[in-house]
Amino acid sequence: MNKLNLFFLLISIFIVVIGTAYAQDHKSSFKIPATNPSSTIEQQVAATSIVVNYNRPSVKNRSIFGDLVPYDKVWRTGSDASTKITFSTPVIVNGNKIKSGTYEVYTIPGKKEWELILQKNKSQWGSYRYKAENDVIRVSTPPIKLKENVETFTISFEQVSSKSVKLSIAWEQTKVYADIEVDLAETVIPELEALLKKDGRKPYFKASMFYFENDLDINRANDLMKLALEQSPDHLGMLYRHALILEKKGDLKEAIEASELSLKLAKEVPGELKEEYIKLNTALLARLR
Repeated sequence: MNKLNLFFLLISIFIVVIGTAYAQDHKSSFKIPATNPSSTIEQQVAATSIVVNYNRPSVKNRSIFGDLVPYDKVWRTGSDASTKITFSTPVIVNGNKIKSGTYEVYTIPGKKEWELILQKNKSQWGSYRYKAENDVIRVSTPPIKLKENVETFTISFEQVSSKSVKLSIAWEQTKVYADIEVDLAETVIPELEALLKKDGRKPYFKASMFYFENDLDINRANDLMKLALEQSPDHLGMLYRHALILEKKGDLKEAIEASELSLKLAKEVPGELKEEYIKLNTALLARLR
């Protein structure tokens, strides 16, 4: 056998070996699909990440609440392994402050009221080994009767704001909510102020708007916007927002001056930006005057 044929033979053997190994590895990683598929949902609220891991059973022509899921008994809130929720920072759930971490979610469905329970994470299967002594919080929430049927059990996030979100649990024709809030002063401000002390170009504008839009500290918002304008003195968008901050602060004369300058600069730019800021500043100046 000459060298060229030997080379092609070795290449063929190599391809067969690699292909066989890949097929065996792929086959070994195969998992039988679950009857109730798992799901992971995540929501960012300010600097807080909220993650829920749960399994999703379907109605399948069964009667659910008061039958398959009895009233007034602890329910795993899903199927198979216990449902888990993870908070990256401390949060407030229905007025109860809890630490960051992972918790198991249980509920006690009732005709007129549900109880939502967050328990220490014990990696439980279902609620068979549930113990009330492990509860971190237990809150009451009224069930809402839905007009349309929710076939597959669903946990979702609704009404997301800059500092809060509603956790929704829905199945069959029932939905319940839990309110989750984030303390911005505790979870964001320390990190934000630390960032402003680091070397490099400072994010003064974004920091200013965070203070302003979340009603945290109007004086700090004003100081930061001044610093942002020192970096970009002819930025018509920053000038307009500085006028809004000054209006909220009660400095109407300075607010008018900032808005007038933004309006002047807007008349010198082309296209949609011109139209947008002429409209915004005209409305603001009418209000200020």
